[in-house]
Amino acid sequence: MNQPTLKELTFRGMLLGALITVIFTASNVYLGLKVGLTFASSIPAAVISMAVLKFFKGSNILENNMVQTQASSAGTQSSVIFVLPAMLMVGYWQGFPFWQTLLVCMAGGILGVIFTVPLRHVMVVKSDLPYPEGVAAAEILKAGHDESHNGESGIKEIAAGGILAAIVGFCTNGLRVIADGASLWFKGGNAVFQVPMGFSFALLGAGYLVGMVGGIAILAGIFLAWGVAVPYFTAADPMPADAEMIGYAMNIWKTKVRFIGVGTIGIAAIWTLLILLKPMLQGMGQSFRALGDKNVQKSDRTSQDLSPKAMGFITLVSVALIVLALYNFVQPVSLSAEAALLLIVVCTALAVVIGFFVAAACGYMAGLVGSSSSPISGIGIISVVITSIVLMTIGNSLGLTAHEDGQRFLTALTIFTGSIVMTTAAISNDNLQDLKTGQLVQATPWRQQIALIIGCIVGAFVIAPVLEILFNAYGFSGAMPREGMDAAQALSAPQATLMMTIANGIFSHNLEWSYIFTGIALGIALIIVDALLKKSSNGRFALPVLAVGMGIYLPPAVNAPIVVGAVLAWLINRHIESYAKRSGKNADEIKKKADRYGTLFAAGLIVGESLIGVLLAFIIAGSVTSGGSDAPLALALNDWGTVGQVLGLIVFVAGIGIYALRVLRAKK
Repeated sequence: MNQPTLKELTFRGMLLGALITVIFTASNVYLGLKVGLTFASSIPAAVISMAVLKFFKGSNILENNMVQTQASSAGTQSSVIFVLPAMLMVGYWQGFPFWQTLLVCMAGGILGVIFTVPLRHVMVVKSDLPYPEGVAAAEILKAGHDESHNGESGIKEIAAGGILAAIVGFCTNGLRVIADGASLWFKGGNAVFQVPMGFSFALLGAGYLVGMVGGIAILAGIFLAWGVAVPYFTAADPMPADAEMIGYAMNIWKTKVRFIGVGTIGIAAIWTLLILLKPMLQGMGQSFRALGDKNVQKSDRTSQDLSPKAMGFITLVSVALIVLALYNFVQPVSLSAEAALLLIVVCTALAVVIGFFVAAACGYMAGLVGSSSSPISGIGIISVVITSIVLMTIGNSLGLTAHEDGQRFLTALTIFTGSIVMTTAAISNDNLQDLKTGQLVQATPWRQQIALIIGCIVGAFVIAPVLEILFNAYGFSGAMPREGMDAAQALSAPQATLMMTIANGIFSHNLEWSYIFTGIALGIALIIVDALLKKSSNGRFALPVLAVGMGIYLPPAVNAPIVVGAVLAWLINRHIESYAKRSGKNADEIKKKADRYGTLFAAGLIVGESLIGVLLAFIIAGSVTSGGSDAPLALALNDWGTVGQVLGLIVFVAGIGIYALRVLRAKK
């Protein structure tokens, strides 16, 4: 049923979408830098939109859909932080230049929207891809406008999770009376083992959303890293007598084991692209034909995309912005005009061409496994490797690779170009999910595409200042703004560290290829295991290789609460099934309601912890600027380490109990 009289793209909706975009962009930038993960913001944005707009006359489901479409770009455009902070780690930048960062985010994001427009017809309209986040967002929008739900928007769940995570986050990172993790370390002979645990509620929520299959895969990665690889290397090369066990084992993980994870992630991403290549190319061909079909474009509004002419103009503007950004980047370097022009042209072509294929691949993967599970990090690795090889070839011909300054410049240029590709990939990862939501609520596609472009522009203005504040407040691993800062509080920025290590290693010819090749071999073996599991169980069981790689690569205190969240979701589902059998109630209805509660509470946990981190960053930055401490709110409690860890564990377990109780309200 068409809804031609309902307003969609309104000024109040765009204003609300911009405000939500600012909040969620800041949250995602902090979370991504801290733990290497971002969250899909479509669902919480839809809930907040409904809660706010219901106070205004004439609000409707299509207007709310436009708000969540615009705001959802915040959850994905912030993925640029998976690459861009590497500019500081390599020592090329000392901060985040506002205009260059703005142009990278804006141009890459807009290209991500445009590149996926031709895919809508076949990958959304004519496809049976599940689009988990897109379908979930549509269900929440429908439920919020369904009288049978008594107007229950779900804002209470987001608020409850947000308040819980914010209070605990303030005690952990502000007052510093609660530890953010604790690990059990022990030795078996010379081999060092670790049983890790982190107490992050944001990661608990992320694990709940990941689910049991992803949780098991991450757990397998933790075991391979800390139950096999680290013990093997520490046993083969016993630590010196004057070394400290934990520091020695962590150094082994950082310099050897982590590169095994890099190889596993890389081969998993390449394998995914190969699997998707044929259907992706077929889909693109069909979609381009549909885009040029005037009968389709003149049909009802739910079939109308941006016109080819508008798409061409927007693409040209985006390419011009990329050229401008690259010119500003290259201009300060002492290069001949011909060399500078060559590098600008090549990097622009790489950003656009790689971005186009990556956009198609990410759009398909998002439809298949969801935006949150799509291997964006693996895509980033591939783009950085390709760009590094091309620029190294050009650098050899220009004589830039012969000296250290030239190598550092080319490394930075690779990272800068990779940031554009990453932003394109991230937005394309989100765009088709939003268009799926729009299809299910009968929105107008071209208006959604405009809303996403607006979201990209707003988000781009937020990212640079938030990055600058977080850097000055906490610092990044390997890049601290001031001497004497607490390295334990530094944001790890794991993906940016990885991108910097790969690019720097290629140009300096000292990349640990042996460990990367080991990871590739492991990844191939796991791909075979995954295929056998799917075949023998008719698709009921799987072992996502990318998740295993992330379990090896990410810090163990990050991975552990994700696994706990996944197990919690599984236990709750099992309990609901058992309860439904005993009570004779409909298990599917209870599960659907529980999934909604769980998803919204998880979103609240993620947003609450992230926002308190950003708020504390403002406080810390203000303290440092005025000559004060970089921990102005911390309570100086003597011998509090062990007590803080025990308290952290108690609070984390209590939080799990609260989470379970909130979700199990679905039984009522």
